Amino acid sequence: MRLLEGILVLEFAQFMAGPSAGLKLADLGARVIKIERPNTGEAGRQIALKNLFLDDSSLVFHTVNRNKDSYAANLKDPEDLERVKKLITQADVMTHNFRPGVMEKIGLDYDVVRNINPKLVYATVTGYGTTGPWAKKPGQDLLIQSMSGFANLTGNKNDDPVPVGAAVSDIITGTHLAHGILASLLKKEKTGKGSLVEVSLLESTLDFQFEVITTYLNDGNQNPQRAKQGSAHAYLGAPYGVYKTADGYISIAMGSLLKLGEVLGCSELSIYKDSDSWFTKRDEIMDILRAFLCDRPTDEWLEILEADGIWCSNVYDYKTLLNHEGFKVLQMDQKLSLLSGEEVHTLRGPIRVNDERLFSKKPAPRVGQHTEDIIKEFNL
Repeated sequence: MRLLEGILVLEFAQFMAGPSAGLKLADLGARVIKIERPNTGEAGRQIALKNLFLDDSSLVFHTVNRNKDSYAANLKDPEDLERVKKLITQADVMTHNFRPGVMEKIGLDYDVVRNINPKLVYATVTGYGTTGPWAKKPGQDLLIQSMSGFANLTGNKNDDPVPVGAAVSDIITGTHLAHGILASLLKKEKTGKGSLVEVSLLESTLDFQFEVITTYLNDGNQNPQRAKQGSAHAYLGAPYGVYKTADGYISIAMGSLLKLGEVLGCSELSIYKDSDSWFTKRDEIMDILRAFLCDRPTDEWLEILEADGIWCSNVYDYKTLLNHEGFKVLQMDQKLSLLSGEEVHTLRGPIRVNDERLFSKKPAPRVGQHTEDIIKEFNL
């Protein structure tokens, strides 16, 4: 039995942030029912990476919606809406990520729903909160990375802003939503009362940067300065960064620059005895390391550095990583079979409970695949 078995979640969410929270709850055993438009389903079914589709839905949709049921309902139809309200009376959690005002028009806003089910945890995702000049702007990952300052942390000194090549704002927001839901479920167990949980992409992405924004606020409001080359953190000094070797790259984390110089046999580093200089003269120091490290292969450097406890690593691409024994022993990947006969090769949930890995047997559903069964089961 998984930890959240017996918890019923109604997911009105689409795209990535809201559904990724539902994915985390579903992997932990919650019953997650997606409420989708008839025929077309949620909009995320048509948003694809590299235009990859399986069983008429995007690969991205399959990635984030495993372990869920699909209930098709036209929320503008009074009969369908009434059935959904009956379903809400029996649910523990309800999530959505519509723009402010949409659920009010439909008649499923928090004030209405808490009268239907006072014990319900009502959880929402917005782009920028519900008030203020940005409230109705589109909440999308790239836009949030750009507006939050996040895109100015990656890349090198003279680069343009560089967004991270993954949906980090969506995923961290989904994690925060799941966090708030779980805390509210604990409260419900103690008090019998539901809660309103609200997260936004902007606030979550700001929180994701709490260490660097706190540095900015306490350091005279000086903007972060990326290293000239090989930058890995705008506020950390040398040797922190990525360096080219004779056959690839090596990353070196924080540590004593003087010890690093001794272990490498790089005497030029010995003059930087004041640790303040490791930041103020970061580019100069990293230039020295770049010229020194490019003469030998990565594995040779790793053998030398790791033997003396220097924090360092290889820089893998996906092909190398996914075929490495270090990845295989984690058993992180899984394959799910679709009704079409196609197969989704994806990752499992990263949490282990009592040494049990969260593998799944149930793939993402087709639109309305479980509608009739749900109507009968919940007497709708």
